[in-house]
Order: sequence, then C-alpha cells, then structure tokens
Amino acid sequence: MKIEVPTMNGYLFDRYSKFAPADQKIEGKPSRSFPIFVSDVPKDAKNLAVCFYDYDSVPVCGFTWIHWLAANLPVKDIPADISQHHQNIDFVQGYNSNISKFLPKDSGPVLGYTGPMPPDKTHNYSLTVYALDDELELKDGYYLNEFLAKVKDHIIAKTTIEIPSRAK
Repeated sequence: MKIEVPTMNGYLFDRYSKFAPADQKIEGKPSRSFPIFVSDVPKDAKNLAVCFYDYDSVPVCGFTWIHWLAANLPVKDIPADISQHHQNIDFVQGYNSNISKFLPKDSGPVLGYTGPMPPDKTHNYSLTVYALDDELELKDGYYLNEFLAKVKDHIIAKTTIEIPSRAK
C-alpha cells in the first residue's frame, strides 16, 4: 500500500497547519484536514483508518501529540477537509490531544483533525494509514488506546510516511 500527501517544497501545505487562514481554523487551531492519496490497497480491504501524530512534540509538551484519528473510511482517496465536512462519507473520528487534562480548558476542538502548530522548529509528523478487513466498532469520540485495541486484529496492510510542517 502507498500513501501520498501533497506538499510544497517538502512541507505540509500551509492551509493545513498553523498558517491556515482564519476561516479554516476553529478556536485558533487549523481544522482543514489534508487530502491523502491511497494506492495499491489490498483487494480484501474493507475500509481505511488514519492516525496522525507529532512525536517531536514530546520535548515541547511532554507527550506525543495526536492530531487526528479517523476510522471506517472507504477504500479510496481521502479528500481534503473531510474531518469537518464529511462530504457524504460515513466514518468515525477520535479525540485529538486537545482533550488532554494537561492543557487548559478550551484549548481547541477535541474531536477530529487539529492541524500542526509547531512552536519551536520544523516538526516531522507521522501519518499512518491502515487497510482493514472489517469495520471497527467505534463511535465518534474514541481514544487512541480504544482505537489500538480494536484495530490490532484487523490490519491487512499499513503504511507510514513523515510529513514535515514548518514553525516559521
């Protein structure tokens, strides 16, 4: 399986990160998810799932930042802005790290995509797309640990790429 996210000069397009226009932010956080182009998906895959993390956040906030969890997506390219505008596609989304008890309340939207906002330097974000043999029994508002428990016996293929996003 192969995945691709369009970039500009090797970085995530600004409209999906901290440099997004104000009308594409919720509570000051980027809310427009990026497109993901998927190819060579195994023929027996029934759906896809997405995890988007920032491991470079550990020195900044003390934990790996979860930017997006989505499951039960159809086996096809994932369109831009699907997190906020489902575009007639039925899927479920998990909590991102804005839900953390270690952050002030009202730190941003807690469900769905919240884009990169690296404060210190360019961060390399990890995007993993899973091809699954069945729909996961999850509802909107699941946590990463719930996702990992449900997905582990259903993975047919998975692919991870790194996507840098700039701080300045």
